[in-house]
Amino acid sequence: MSLRSVVVSRDADPDAGEADAPRRGRGAAWLGGALLLGVTAILGFRVADSDGLTPVPQILAFLPWLLVPAAVGLLLAALARWRTGMVWGVAVLALLAWYMEPYGTSDPPEGKAVAELRVMAANIEYGRETAGLLRAVRAEQPDLLFVEECDHACSATLREKLPRADYPYRESVDAYGPEGSVLLAKVPLKPAPGIDATLGMPGAVADVQGHPVRVQLAHPMPPMPRHVDLWRKELKAIEKYAAAGKGRSTIVAGDFNATQDHAAFRSLLHGGGLRDAARLDGASRTPSWPTTLPAPLGAQIDHVLVTPDFAARDTRFLELGATDHRALVVTLTLHR
Repeated sequence: MSLRSVVVSRDADPDAGEADAPRRGRGAAWLGGALLLGVTAILGFRVADSDGLTPVPQILAFLPWLLVPAAVGLLLAALARWRTGMVWGVAVLALLAWYMEPYGTSDPPEGKAVAELRVMAANIEYGRETAGLLRAVRAEQPDLLFVEECDHACSATLREKLPRADYPYRESVDAYGPEGSVLLAKVPLKPAPGIDATLGMPGAVADVQGHPVRVQLAHPMPPMPRHVDLWRKELKAIEKYAAAGKGRSTIVAGDFNATQDHAAFRSLLHGGGLRDAARLDGASRTPSWPTTLPAPLGAQIDHVLVTPDFAARDTRFLELGATDHRALVVTLTLHR
């Protein structure tokens, strides 16, 4: 090979790199557009107030996570100098930020405070973390305790380990696996029909310093791919229960398998005349599930919902141990 050929070959390399630049830009634009299109599709259901079909309900549970692909899409659009993509990315991020704001009103209740209740709701995953629940109950001393996925063994342990003098009142659905649920109380309970559902949902009427309060444990089926319609149906059943109270003091607590980003859950709040206690206390985005993820990455699917005559404070989410849920503890004040 001649010296002249070598020089020409070397001189050609920069030109080849320059020719590849537009192709790299187009590749970045295509990838950024694909990411933004996917996020926009999910956001479309949120804007339309719909949960759609699988996988939309499952993704909506983690709506804040969409900030990541949206930000990457915007960055790729900027690298590609794609102006339409940059405007699109900014708009998507702004819309996500809008919908991440807490949902529902938080106005204080009218009237004077007449009673106070400490409430705890805990899903202990097939009864696996009964010991952790007992430690939390002894530390927090809730007046009302809602326990989901409390099987026969869990139910028996709670009966044995929690003194009857402390929790003399009990309503339960005794069953195996996730279908069992227990409602324990320091305040008097009168039996009341629960909600007929796949998983146990016992109910009662509590006597809170002379004021009747409807109490209902909530545990609808999760929105698994084959159970989305059932999930909607059981959330609607909870909504109908709440609406049937016609303004009577009501507490509905448990594992709702739904977040504020699900249309079915927002319908429950609006149609049932309920407010989320965590929202009232400024903790509406605090994750309760799954505990396998660091807390900022989870979703809040455990809730204590109340009628507008309740105020809420001291809301906390507790690590129990070998369960995929954090327990929710909140102090409620009833106003008249």
